[in-house]
Amino acid sequence: MNKYRTQYNDELSEESIGKTVKVCGFVENIRDHGGVIFVDVRDEKGLVQIVSNDDNMFEGLTKESAVTLEGTVRMRDEENFNPKIKTGTIEVLASSFEILGRANNELPFEIISSPFVNEEVRLKYRYLDLRNEKVHENIKFRSEVIKFLRNKMDSLGFIEIQTPILTASSPEGARDYIVPSRKYKGKFYALPQAPQQFKQLLMVGGFDKYYQIAPCFRDEDARADRSPGEFYQLDMEMAFATAEDVYEVAEEVIYETFTKFSNKKVSSKPFRRITYKEAMEKYGTDKPDLRNPLEIIDVTKCFENTTFKPFSGSIIRGITVHDIASKSNSWFNELVDYAKSIGMPGIGYISVLDDMTLKGPIDKFLTEEEREDLIKTAGLKAGSVLFFIADKNEMIASLNAGMMRTEIGNKLGLIDNDRFEFCFIVDFPMYEYSKEEGKYIFTHNPFSMPQGGMDALLNQKPEDILAYQYDIVCNGIELSSGAVRNHDVKIMEKAFEIAGYTKEELKARFKSLYTAFHYGAPPHAGIAPGVDRMIMLLKDEPNIREVIAFPLNSNAQDMMMEAPSEISEKQLREVHIKIR
Repeated sequence: MNKYRTQYNDELSEESIGKTVKVCGFVENIRDHGGVIFVDVRDEKGLVQIVSNDDNMFEGLTKESAVTLEGTVRMRDEENFNPKIKTGTIEVLASSFEILGRANNELPFEIISSPFVNEEVRLKYRYLDLRNEKVHENIKFRSEVIKFLRNKMDSLGFIEIQTPILTASSPEGARDYIVPSRKYKGKFYALPQAPQQFKQLLMVGGFDKYYQIAPCFRDEDARADRSPGEFYQLDMEMAFATAEDVYEVAEEVIYETFTKFSNKKVSSKPFRRITYKEAMEKYGTDKPDLRNPLEIIDVTKCFENTTFKPFSGSIIRGITVHDIASKSNSWFNELVDYAKSIGMPGIGYISVLDDMTLKGPIDKFLTEEEREDLIKTAGLKAGSVLFFIADKNEMIASLNAGMMRTEIGNKLGLIDNDRFEFCFIVDFPMYEYSKEEGKYIFTHNPFSMPQGGMDALLNQKPEDILAYQYDIVCNGIELSSGAVRNHDVKIMEKAFEIAGYTKEELKARFKSLYTAFHYGAPPHAGIAPGVDRMIMLLKDEPNIREVIAFPLNSNAQDMMMEAPSEISEKQLREVHIKIR
């Protein structure tokens, strides 16, 4: 029998009246009602009110102290009923009461309101923050989701395998966290950005279906949907598999997870598939929020011969919004201000009046033919407004249009927060040209198979080559990345050559993978949904740190453990490091 408790608080009810019980937990509140002291004790399951006939029993008691007590359950006086809690009609008359761990009189914050406290303070005292019911439930919820994911993957025939944490540095898109070696002077391990090479080697090793809840380490800046330093993903890989096989598994796992753990409407399977090119043209991003009904259109051709200088020679994107022509000038001015805040000179627009004439500064530059063409292309009708986003650079025009689409959708309240809209973004470009590096670089995963194989690498321009790469996007957040892997050595050599790697560099940087592929590598493919992001979406949290037990802050600092920290000269000497 447990020394400290016989029941959790949520197990107590009116049926427990008259029974002797032992409970334990933390003191949430101490109330003195005219000489009668009421103590609220909180455990992981709930809250119960404690009273005593002994005036001295609670002497010296402080809030948040850890306590255990024994007593008899009885009915509360009716005027003291609390309908907000499960045990609101009962209380425990304590016969014994013991303080197991006394808390300081001064708390850094009230536990009940900790989510509203400055984040730096919350993270410094995270162990107290975790006592808050909402924060605590987030972490318990995380455990339930991960348990479900493991059970689901097991049921689909996947084997959970742990891959190394100390490994070699590899160019996978972000900065590595490096670990100096004590035994090998001047050499370093790296923490894995993902288990990418290891899971591919498992496929070479004859495993058909692998998964793990994998920790990944990347030295990159924080965002609301990205935790700096480390994150977890449901990493999976399948041998003798195509992209379609991966889509089917990923859809089943994600659909069942989101329908089980949320009451929101989830987009049905199969998830919509949108090419990267279509996503950039229609939504101005490769992470489109499909809850927003607005779409971007290309109106460049409507202005081929325009005399309006800002549009001359530019790529011009348009966003048509119906029934808003009557909005106030201040409403439109707010949009102009937002456009300026993202680096645009402003945003042009024209309104359609009831008689289908156009109103706006741009209208005077339009010929009658251009006017008719614009009305037809943009699907304008009385009350419509057409917004224009123009730039000489096509990518900038698309990205700006995407941000304006999101802002307009939010301002008009078009986003339905009771839906999860999933899609696959497919057909990513294999390469892009980096002016900074003066060469072509991989846009996504360097281990992906190019569409068209060797023929594409030999005969297409690098910027025209597509890869078998795919992302899962939900409500504007990238949930997952994956790809069909390049298992052919010759194709791999050519693919890396285009990105500026010699055969010798490829061998040196990816020696194990490169060598293994000489021994009969099967076609294989995989994907890795982000666990933290899934839970953030399911709990409708605006910040990913709310679903991580001990997160780093936005500056990649652990306020509680005071990391990163300095280390001793002795430790530095042991790993052959001198601080410059």
